[in-house]
Amino acid sequence: MSPTVNPLRLPPTFNRLAWSNLAAQSAEQVALAAAPIVAVLLLGVGEGQTGLLQTALTLPFILFAIPAGLLTDRISRRRLMAGSEALRAAALLGILILIWLDLLTLPLLALAGFVAVCGTVAYSVAAPALVPSLVSPDQLPAANARIELARTIAFASGPALGGVLVGWAGAAPAFGFAAALSIMAVVLLSRIYEPAREPAPRRHPLQEIKEGAEFVLHHPLLRPVFITQFIFNTASFLLLAVFVPYAVRRLGLSAASVGTTLAMYGAGMVVGALLATRVMRRLPFGTVIGLGPVTGFVAAAVMALTTLLPTPWLAALSFFLLGVGPILWVISTTTLRQSVTPPRLLGRVSAINIMSYGARPLGSALGAVVGGLYGAETCLYLAVAIFGAQALVILVSPAVSLARQPDMVTEPAQA
Repeated sequence: MSPTVNPLRLPPTFNRLAWSNLAAQSAEQVALAAAPIVAVLLLGVGEGQTGLLQTALTLPFILFAIPAGLLTDRISRRRLMAGSEALRAAALLGILILIWLDLLTLPLLALAGFVAVCGTVAYSVAAPALVPSLVSPDQLPAANARIELARTIAFASGPALGGVLVGWAGAAPAFGFAAALSIMAVVLLSRIYEPAREPAPRRHPLQEIKEGAEFVLHHPLLRPVFITQFIFNTASFLLLAVFVPYAVRRLGLSAASVGTTLAMYGAGMVVGALLATRVMRRLPFGTVIGLGPVTGFVAAAVMALTTLLPTPWLAALSFFLLGVGPILWVISTTTLRQSVTPPRLLGRVSAINIMSYGARPLGSALGAVVGGLYGAETCLYLAVAIFGAQALVILVSPAVSLARQPDMVTEPAQA
């Protein structure tokens, strides 16, 4: 570690990125919360149509993560983030104008929401690739913890804020507030200095995608991380798919109590993000990587225990653990990817990581099928088994043997 750099004192240009990230993530969460509420209260749509709306708001992560990764490695990452956030602001302002003119329909809401989330995808892919150029290598854990803290604060408060704004002030102010946050994020990005990069050679996009995928899938540290994350997303959304009906039927929770229990997930994320830098200074780097999957397994086991001891306190503890451990995973594995990935591949590697979110609808579908056939209790036991599998994958990998953060890779990878 360099004696001239304080790893806890992050440079002003990174702090602008952190504030921009908080504004951008808050805009996303407020808008995502407001969209279905507006669809139901203002447009009078039913459950099936709100499901289609939610599909439109999640598709960009699958469709555009890889193209966003290609752009991230070809052009200025700061400009890509600013442009994508401006795109989101324009889409949100479009919804605002349609509401004022009384022209908003469900297809137009879905279209504008789809465009806004396209901006989210590009911002989310480019941000981790930009961070290593703004801080020193030994500051990466603290920088990633700051980024994740902003995301968790937005995740925990954004949906409630969106709901309150719609309930108190109506639909238009909610989208106006989200658009203002996006504009603020763009302004903050405009004040960031991004070091120049050597121009990337222009090749066929499929060749560049193949290069990024091969790097992840052949790397002894990144391959088990990707597999673990894919399995984790499957298991966590399997659990989420059945929790609400299970909590009402078996645990006897009211709607308010269900919301309070689910809020423990966000509380765990905030606590984990606050403790991450301290934990990563005191424990071996590989141990921190292993903590998230192991904590996920423990969380699933605690939730399964409610089938024998049906108390909401165990359910709340389960969601808290599901937040606190995996946020350490996100921060440590993001630092790992940034350290071992050549700078010119960071965008594509970040995009491939986001593609692991594709396991989320798989987990939800698994919950629907298994829960429908065998009941929620069986889903909880199955979640324990799947969480156990993801913990096993990472525990037998070389990643957990790392004593410290790997040295930064600076040489370009061979095509």
